[in-house]
Amino acid sequence: MPDQASARRRIYLMRHGSVTYFDAAGKPVLPEQIPLNEDGRAQADAAGASFAAAGVRFDRVIVSGLPRTVETAARVLAVTGQHIALDTWPELVEIRGGRLSSIPSDELKRAFTGAFEGLVEPGQRFLGGESVGELMDRVHPALARLRADASWDTALLVLHGGVNCAILSLALTGQRLFLGGLAQAAGCINALDVGLAPHDWVVRFVNHVPPSPLQPDARSTTMEQLFEQYRGSR
Repeated sequence: MPDQASARRRIYLMRHGSVTYFDAAGKPVLPEQIPLNEDGRAQADAAGASFAAAGVRFDRVIVSGLPRTVETAARVLAVTGQHIALDTWPELVEIRGGRLSSIPSDELKRAFTGAFEGLVEPGQRFLGGESVGELMDRVHPALARLRADASWDTALLVLHGGVNCAILSLALTGQRLFLGGLAQAAGCINALDVGLAPHDWVVRFVNHVPPSPLQPDARSTTMEQLFEQYRGSR
């Protein structure tokens, strides 16, 4: 019988590449339709080059179905020379926001950043929409379903910042907790090993960005940047 360590499998968890959420006037673009921008395409290609250089081969590739995850995964596979059908899991779409126009100006910053600061309460809502607890309640069962499938050894999941936080938080704590301070830069890669026992997670690395792994100029978070882009339109 294999020991616990040798029975572990590898999940490479990516955030999609960069997209442009707001136009030049600060008006939001429909998140269901946003493609990668030029930076995002370069980030996806750089991730693919990293996987190719390490000789990583995937057995499964899972995306949320939103165009930015599909395009990122397709570019990674193209660079690595792998031909794998993408599995679409809609329960892994990004945490859903509400109507920005309905959020009072004095509550706007909290609406943008509150779900990504420290240990987040399950009732904290993202942009007046879905709560962090509701996000975890759809993401965690999806991870259990993936782990119950014995057909793969190495999987690539190309998802979203909030969804990745939910997965990483589960792996790090083994509980229904949400660690909002886990940075997820556009196009980043995380590596998690999973064993046979429900709490057997090993987090190998987090938020590795192939074009610039040391991230010397990164100080603000994605949601802080988006808040600054949007508030000028108020």
